[in-house]
Amino acid sequence: MTDPAQRSLARLLPRLRRTFAQAATTDWQLFEERLHIHFPRLFQALLQLYGDQYDFFYHLESILETAARMWLARPAPLKELDHRRETHPLWYQSQQTLGGVCYVDLFAGNLAGIRAAIPYFRELGLTYLHLMPLFASPADENDGGYAVSSYRHVDPRLGTMAELSQLAGELREHGISLVLDFVFNHTSDEHEWAQRALAGDPDYQAFYLMFPDRTMPDAYDAHLREIFPDVRPGSFTYRPEIDRWVWTTFNSYQWDLNYRNPEVFNRMAEEMLYLANAGVEVLRLDAVAFTWKELGTSCENLPQAHTLIQAFNALARIAAPALVFKSEAIVHPDDVVRYIHPHECQLSYNPLLMALLWEALATREVRLLAHSLRKRFRIHPECAWVNYVRCHDDIGWTFDDGDAAQLGINGFDHRRFLNDFYTGRFPGSFARGLPFQENPRTGDARISGTCASLAGLEKALREETEAEVELALRRILLIHGVILSIGGIPLLYLGDEIATLNDYSYRQDPAKARDSRWVHRPFRDPQKLERRHDPQSLEGRLYGRLQRLIQARKNCPALAGCEMNIVETGNPHVLGYVRRHNGARLLALYNFSEQAQTLAANTVRLHGLSYHFLDLVAGQPLTLDADLNLAPYQFLWLQPD
Repeated sequence: MTDPAQRSLARLLPRLRRTFAQAATTDWQLFEERLHIHFPRLFQALLQLYGDQYDFFYHLESILETAARMWLARPAPLKELDHRRETHPLWYQSQQTLGGVCYVDLFAGNLAGIRAAIPYFRELGLTYLHLMPLFASPADENDGGYAVSSYRHVDPRLGTMAELSQLAGELREHGISLVLDFVFNHTSDEHEWAQRALAGDPDYQAFYLMFPDRTMPDAYDAHLREIFPDVRPGSFTYRPEIDRWVWTTFNSYQWDLNYRNPEVFNRMAEEMLYLANAGVEVLRLDAVAFTWKELGTSCENLPQAHTLIQAFNALARIAAPALVFKSEAIVHPDDVVRYIHPHECQLSYNPLLMALLWEALATREVRLLAHSLRKRFRIHPECAWVNYVRCHDDIGWTFDDGDAAQLGINGFDHRRFLNDFYTGRFPGSFARGLPFQENPRTGDARISGTCASLAGLEKALREETEAEVELALRRILLIHGVILSIGGIPLLYLGDEIATLNDYSYRQDPAKARDSRWVHRPFRDPQKLERRHDPQSLEGRLYGRLQRLIQARKNCPALAGCEMNIVETGNPHVLGYVRRHNGARLLALYNFSEQAQTLAANTVRLHGLSYHFLDLVAGQPLTLDADLNLAPYQFLWLQPD
C-alpha cells in the first residue's frame, strides 16, 4: 500500500471504529463506504493546506471524528434525501427548478410567516427557497445579517433553530429545497470565538488574524483593494481591549477567520454539517474569494481558497451527501468559473449575465451580452448557473474589458455610462437607481435599485405615461424570460414578481442610511400581493404574465440541462440562443429595443430547423413564410412543430 491517503485511512479506520463502536451497523457501513470513496480527495486537500503542520495527523483524525459524529446524528429523513440525491445528483438541472430569495423579516416577519407563505411559494412554482441571513448577529450594524454571531442560533426576532428545522422539513414535503448562507470567511466580533479572543484566550486569538502593530497590516494593505472605501480605508481594525490589529476585510465588526489554523477548518466544518443536519440542502458560500491570505498578493482567488472549498465539499460528500454548494464570487468572470466544479461548488451565481442584461437594456444592443455569453457561459456539464436579474446586493459591471475591447468598447468609459444611466443622470434614461460605494477618486460605483425601478416603472408611474408603463413591464418580463430559459436555476428576488418599487424610507434609519442597497430591500406590501390576481392592476399585469412564463418553462423539456448556444440573429438588437436537451430543441429570441425589429425568415428557420413552431410565450403556433417581426421588447420561445 503505497498511496499516502490509503495508508492514512488504514491507520485511522480502526481508531474511528473503536470511538464509534456503539453506532448502528447500517449507518456505520454507509459512512465507511462513502469514506473510502471520498477520503482521497479530502486527504489531498487537507494535505495541501495543512501538511506542513507537525500535528497534521491529529487534526486529520479530529476532522474525521467530526464527520462521523455529524453523520450518525443526521435525521433519518435527511439520510433518505441523501440516497435520492446520490441516485439523481443533477436534480438542480431540471426545468422544474425555480428559485426564490427573500429576507425572512422583510417578506414574512418571522419563520412562522414563511411557513404560512408556503402556499404562495407553491403557487409561484418555487422549488428552491433562499432565506437571507437569519442567524444571530449584532443588534445595530450587522451587514444585513452577514456578521454572524452564532451559526447555531436563529435571530430570536425571527424564531428558533427548532422552528427553522421544522420549516425545512415542511418545505421539503412540498418539493422546496431550503437554501441558506454559510458565511465562512468571517464571524461577527460578538461570536463566542471572538469574545474569547477579546478576553485574551490565545487559542481563540489564533482563530483570527491578529497583529501586535501595523507592520504586517501595512505590508498586506499594500496589495489589498478596499471593499467599502466610503466606510473605512484598509482591511484592518484596531481593538484596544487586546492591543491588536484584527483583519476585517469588509467591516470593522466582521473578523476574518484564520484558515491557516486547521482547528478553524474543523470547527467550521462542524458548523456546516450542523446546518445540513437541520435540513439545509444548499449552502451559499459567502465571499469565497477572500478566505485565504498570502503576503504580497491581493488575497483574492488564491489557489488555497479553492482547495479549502474542495475539502469542505469532500467532507460533505461523506457526512451529508445531499448538501450542495453555491458559489458567491462577485469577481472577474475568469475567476468566477474557477469555483464551479462537482468537487467544489456545484452551483454558482452568474453575475456576468445579470450585469449584461442591464447593459443590453441601456444600450439597446446585445453585442457585448452575446459575445460574452458565447465565450463564458459554458461550465462543467454536472454543474449549473444560478441566473438572476438582481439580488440583495448591488449591481456591479463585472464584464471583461478584453471582451469589450474586441467590440470597440472602452471598459472604463462604458462603466461610467452605465452608472450614469442607471442613476438617472444620463439624458433620456428610464432608470431610477442609486449609486452604491461610489468612489470619487476612481469613478467606480455600483448600482442599487429594485428591478421595477431600474427597468423604468418608477419613472413611468411618476410621469403617468401608460405607454411607458407598458414598456417598463415588458423590460421586466424580457430579462426574466432570459433567466427562465437560458440554462440553470432561475432565481427570483421575491417582490419583483409584483413590480415592487424603490423604498427610500431607509434614509430615515441611521443604521441603514449610508447603505443604498436598502432601497431595494423593502418590506413586503400585503396589499400589492393581494392585487396579483387582478389583471387590471399593475401587479396583476406583471404577475400573470410571469406566472405563465414559469409554467411554460416547467413544461418545456428543452429547458432542462445547461446546454446553450448563442446564434447570430443578424440584428444587433436581438439576442438569440438555442437550447437542447435529450433531443428536444428550443430557439429563444429577445428584442432588447423599444423599437420593432425584423429578423430574416431564413435566419430563424436555419436556427429553429423548421418552418412551423409553437411559440411557448404566447401559446400560439407560428409559421415562418415571411420575415419575423418582433414588437418592442418582445421575445419568443420557439419550439419546432
